[in-house]
Amino acid sequence: MKAIRVEEFGEPDVMQFVEQPDPKVSGREILVRIHAVGVNPVDTYIRAGTYARKPQLPYTPGSDGAGLVAAVGRDAEGIKPGERVFLSGSISGTYAELALCAPEQVHALPDNITFAQGAALGIAHATAYRALFHRGQVRAGETVLVHGASGGVGTAAVQLALASEIRVIGTAGSPEGRDLVRDLGADQVFDHKVVGYQDAILDATSRRGVDCILEMLANVNLGDDLRLLAPCGRVVVIGSRGRVEIDARDAMMRDADIRGMILGNASPSDLAAIYKSLAELLAAGQIRPVVGLDFALAAAADAHRAVMAAGARGKIVLIP
Repeated sequence: MKAIRVEEFGEPDVMQFVEQPDPKVSGREILVRIHAVGVNPVDTYIRAGTYARKPQLPYTPGSDGAGLVAAVGRDAEGIKPGERVFLSGSISGTYAELALCAPEQVHALPDNITFAQGAALGIAHATAYRALFHRGQVRAGETVLVHGASGGVGTAAVQLALASEIRVIGTAGSPEGRDLVRDLGADQVFDHKVVGYQDAILDATSRRGVDCILEMLANVNLGDDLRLLAPCGRVVVIGSRGRVEIDARDAMMRDADIRGMILGNASPSDLAAIYKSLAELLAAGQIRPVVGLDFALAAAADAHRAVMAAGARGKIVLIP
């Protein structure tokens, strides 16, 4: 099979497009022929060697993907070759034509969802779900601000919130991104590059503030976020690329919480519940993953550069 291999940590070009032996299933394992691969910012941190959890070299990147079950181990139950699935992890890595997976990493993909859309589900949608409902504890009738609402996690969060009757305010840095967020149904959308956009958000809430903020770039926005919160508001930090200075009095005045999260801290039972809920929402047509760009698998380095660039518009996928 063709696959991406990383022999050393470093810049995107350390990813090599190579021929590898096909993985073999055993026990309860499941082999999936990959039709699309989801590219996530965390993939770039791992490749660069800057992430807290480093794989043993050499390795094949990726945890998100979608395709058809190619083979199952002799002890696998409830799944057969030929079934359409999306992945929320992989034993062997998803930047490849074939990926070996544990049963809990494989989920049924509805017929109304393309493989590219399925590849956009794993990390992005589970992160958005956990941020909104587990860490943010957002409820129907509340208002959530989604910073960077046009990206993979952002578009997922907008749709998940709207499906739960939560008012959504979004920000995006490009006209195309803002149009996308409006098309998804956000109540109001603002340009986070415009000086004073924070006052416009407060005006949109009659100066009360928002109940929860999903923050994708805390090193830029966290200080301002605290001043946008309603009493007892929460900021859920999903992403940050550096240190940040805040005025703790802004949190004190509002009884505000700053809550960090990474998907890797979710328990197995929480993850199972998240993916069960996502499957139900997919089947009901209440969420539909947004795919922005696709690259050939051999162009994984270009995809890594694109996923870290400004102006995200949906999910980036690789096509083997």
